[in-house]
Amino acid sequence: MAKRELIFGIHAVMAALRRDATQLNELYVAEGSRKNPRLRELIELAEQAGVMAHYQSRETLDDLVPGGVHQGVVAWCAASVPAVSEDDLVSLVEGLREPALLLVLDGVQDPHNLGACLRSADAAGVHAVIAPKDRAVGLTPTVRKVACGGADSLPFVQVTNLARSLRELKDAGVWLVGAAGDAPDSLYDTDLRGPIAIVMGAEEKGLRRLTQEQCDFLVHIPMAGSVESLNVSVATGVCLFEAVRQRLAKKSG
Repeated sequence: MAKRELIFGIHAVMAALRRDATQLNELYVAEGSRKNPRLRELIELAEQAGVMAHYQSRETLDDLVPGGVHQGVVAWCAASVPAVSEDDLVSLVEGLREPALLLVLDGVQDPHNLGACLRSADAAGVHAVIAPKDRAVGLTPTVRKVACGGADSLPFVQVTNLARSLRELKDAGVWLVGAAGDAPDSLYDTDLRGPIAIVMGAEEKGLRRLTQEQCDFLVHIPMAGSVESLNVSVATGVCLFEAVRQRLAKKSG
């Protein structure tokens, strides 16, 4: 039997419908959903794609998604196949018509953090997100929901050996910019306009030593208040959008 995965939440299911509705095996929506404009739009989109919505009580949906906030919609779909494998990373970078903007997550384990990072990466126009296969969270249903479609709109590449993949990216002309609280250089004083990969560490632990050693630059985010560090997903958004700001300024300058 083909492998299936559970997705839930309006944004996640809507993204799956728009990406490839034929991959949805079953769609469950809460009874009375047509009274909700957002769910009504989702149901109509599903019907247009030939996907039948099965109405269930909210209690039934709660049982399908223990501990999750399903927003009245749950779906089973065929397990997604990565659009880019770790062997294709260099080819992806070399085929871009603009300087690469990549995000590397070194061991993020909280699904909410990964989902938020993917959402920011999608909004910033990141070309691919790279993470290790071991000791890191993958694309779970919670990740997909928090990502609000970001998990399906850009390549998420899980690699066997992160240090090796980073070396290959460097050989392909990508500069690695690692975020570390004790780094001497400020994020805002670092040139992020060329082909770069923003490298973020795990919750609490930060970047591993081997990962730090691969980075061409280590930068910190200046902090004005009493808080010593930011959540990894917040820090990721700050770093990515500073790169976006610099690139937009270059185009207009």
